[in-house]
Amino acid sequence: MVSEGEPSAYRFFHQEPNPDRLKPVLLERIPLLRVLLAARRDATIAPLMAQQILSRPRIGVPWRTAAEEAANQRSKIDKYLQAVERAGGEGVLLSVSSGSETLKRKAEQLDAFLLTGSPADVDPSHFGAKRHPAAADADASRERTDFTLLEHALVTCKPVLAICYGIQSLNVFLGGSLVQDIPTELGTKVCHSPEEDELPDGSEAPDAIHAAGIESGRVFALSNAAQAEVNSWHHQSVQKPGLGLRITARAPDGVVEAVEWTDNSNWVVGVQWHPERMPADALAQALFQDLVTNARLARVER
Repeated sequence: MVSEGEPSAYRFFHQEPNPDRLKPVLLERIPLLRVLLAARRDATIAPLMAQQILSRPRIGVPWRTAAEEAANQRSKIDKYLQAVERAGGEGVLLSVSSGSETLKRKAEQLDAFLLTGSPADVDPSHFGAKRHPAAADADASRERTDFTLLEHALVTCKPVLAICYGIQSLNVFLGGSLVQDIPTELGTKVCHSPEEDELPDGSEAPDAIHAAGIESGRVFALSNAAQAEVNSWHHQSVQKPGLGLRITARAPDGVVEAVEWTDNSNWVVGVQWHPERMPADALAQALFQDLVTNARLARVER
């Protein structure tokens, strides 16, 4: 059941399965060269466009959970902000405790969004399922934040990179469903998450590592290969893709590892792995760089 408190686009996708109506006219990407040539012809706007192209785009990054925000636990959220900074963007940390109207006003000042991972699980009632016994508690504040940001991003054609929990949130927002517990529902032998969160000495356990087969799309173009090694720390995954999304990468056991927007009207990429935890990995860094590049383009086009 969809409540009246959900963002309007969320209600729209769950009641009227027709993504084209969210944005009746899908905007085409304008090549940077065309923008620069136009700016040269019009000297009055050239300085403004040059500033927009060269300055760091502002990427909105929501806190992973309301509890981490309240305790100011920054060790994990900072990895996302640092990845954006390395790629040439400005990470803007967003409170998950803000009211919807406040969040909408902040979103208007941002150029793109990075939806982070989270120890929470998306409430399965959003996709018409009962809660699995292995599912973690939902974080209503984080869900509301993600859904509000996604509504704004999809309407305004602002880029979105969704990571781990973020890909699941993106998928559910667009009417898709999730595998709630990979080990018990799929019985796979591929390790998607360490057995323990911590090592005996109290340090964080290393990520699980496995292969991912990549199909044609943005991730393939960035990797320039049909397979990549990715890190993994999750027990849920995309099941049925949401409206407007297509699957572009899978683990050897078939678990979805990446989804992308189906056309070129916007840059929307979701990955199940954690590129923010792979600073030395070329594909991981390329994902953040492509997000920042497309955030610059989207800002110039507005």
